[in-house]
Amino acid sequence: MKTRRVISTVIVVLLFGAMFVSCKKGKNSLATTADTLSYIIGLNVGESLMEMDSTLNVNAVCEAIRDVYNGKQRMTMEEARNYYLAEKTYFVHEKAKAHQERYLTDLSKRDRKYVRTRSGVTYKILRLGDQSHVGSMSSRDTVKIVYTLTDEEGRVIVEADTLRDSYRNLLKGLQEVVKMAGEGAHFNAWLPSKTAYDVEGNKELGIGANVLLNYDVEILDIKYNR
Repeated sequence: MKTRRVISTVIVVLLFGAMFVSCKKGKNSLATTADTLSYIIGLNVGESLMEMDSTLNVNAVCEAIRDVYNGKQRMTMEEARNYYLAEKTYFVHEKAKAHQERYLTDLSKRDRKYVRTRSGVTYKILRLGDQSHVGSMSSRDTVKIVYTLTDEEGRVIVEADTLRDSYRNLLKGLQEVVKMAGEGAHFNAWLPSKTAYDVEGNKELGIGANVLLNYDVEILDIKYNR
């Protein structure tokens, strides 16, 4: 165990030492074995950073390393971690939202049968259902549907599953279409992530955060509990 700790410590020291050397201004002549080893480790660090985020400002990364070596950090590690996680979460969410908006806008232009709601749900009615209770569904009503769920790439997540549940328990995006389509309807709907599983995703179904979903749904039965 001691040997492993020593090896791990040496690797960490070499890693940060290599990053410090590689960030110094001027050309590295690689005159010594230590310089060459440091450069090789630096190459690996650079490759890892490129895979993590190719938009990183290398000069800022090097500046942070120099600050650590000089004991003049501008923020604590906890502050840095919290800021980084918050920014990455916001960036990923906003990027996904913009992509989904473009995708659904283009879809409705290609196929004029698709209708977009205010929330961004984009659907088309393949078979219109009973319209006698359209728009009047309440949280106490129950529905029975058969549906196939796929993602944007066409990967099947749920295939022809039957669901009987309270209307209030349906995803917000599905609620919008079900109350307009009516009993006996068949529709296809694209749900932007904010009307489905949003940033939480659904681990049980294997759905990640910010995922655009497609539902092909047949409404078999609606029970109105007035």
